[in-house]
Amino acid sequence: MEALWLKSLDLPHGLICQICRITGNTLRGYFGQYERGGIQGLQELRFHRPSSLLAPHQTRLEEALKDQPPRSVKEAAARIAALTGVRRGLTQIRQWMRSLGWRYRKVGMIPAKADPPTQARYLAEQLQPRLREAQAGQRRVFFVDAAHFVLGPVLGFVWSAVRRMIRAPAGRQRYNVLGALDAITHELTMVSNDTYITAQSVGELLRQVAAATGGGPVSLVLDNARYQRCQVVQELAAHLGLELLFLPTYSPNLNLIERLWKFTKKECLASEYYENFAAFQGAIREFLRTVHEKHAEELNSLLTLNFQQFEKAQSVAV
Repeated sequence: MEALWLKSLDLPHGLICQICRITGNTLRGYFGQYERGGIQGLQELRFHRPSSLLAPHQTRLEEALKDQPPRSVKEAAARIAALTGVRRGLTQIRQWMRSLGWRYRKVGMIPAKADPPTQARYLAEQLQPRLREAQAGQRRVFFVDAAHFVLGPVLGFVWSAVRRMIRAPAGRQRYNVLGALDAITHELTMVSNDTYITAQSVGELLRQVAAATGGGPVSLVLDNARYQRCQVVQELAAHLGLELLFLPTYSPNLNLIERLWKFTKKECLASEYYENFAAFQGAIREFLRTVHEKHAEELNSLLTLNFQQFEKAQSVAV
């Protein structure tokens, strides 16, 4: 339309092409469309849009690949060719799968002995009511668990021109951290050592939590490790006025602090070399001491009170 208007002003064709940023052939094509169909002819889109040979098979392919997702684009291409006789390159197959909303995703794991109905009841009847009270400021809820950080290379991803190598420190010394994560503030109370986590360690953590909370209802969500469920710990908790809320067996998905341990390995240890065990301990201790302040935005996104429920997960054989 702009080219036609400029032509009506008797501008030279070369200048029209320069203003509209088109070629001479394109300009002559516009004039031809106008001569044949007027203004309506110029408004028609005439570019060629080829249709995919996979389109007629799309429903069948979606069902087949959804039931048994391919491990790679190469495998997807081979299975598509076997089902339809249509062969396409890896780039085309990748684009086709992305057009369906599919992405290359890491497969999750459901613990072998996890009981989804029991987890769902625990979440609805015990955990969520206490978390609602915590959000209203009527209760403190802590998620408790131990992490065992081993002095060794934690391989991660970095942007670089060539593959980078990280030195592996000598020895396999272990730094143990027993932590209690506040579900709302994300502050971490912790006890650490380089030997073993025992009932005595749990007792020390309970005393720290009791001292920090200063009264009021307090619930601690724990797994079923023996050193946490023993009589000594339960008696001490009762004496301190702390409620111990034990998770169903094989339920790491309901323990919020598990996400913090993964975040620590990613941010503090991945692709980092520590020359000795003292530097290794110090780095972890300092990271955990300040993580709720320095990484508040990431923790607010990571430590939401939404929990994976396995009955909603799709179990597939790959």
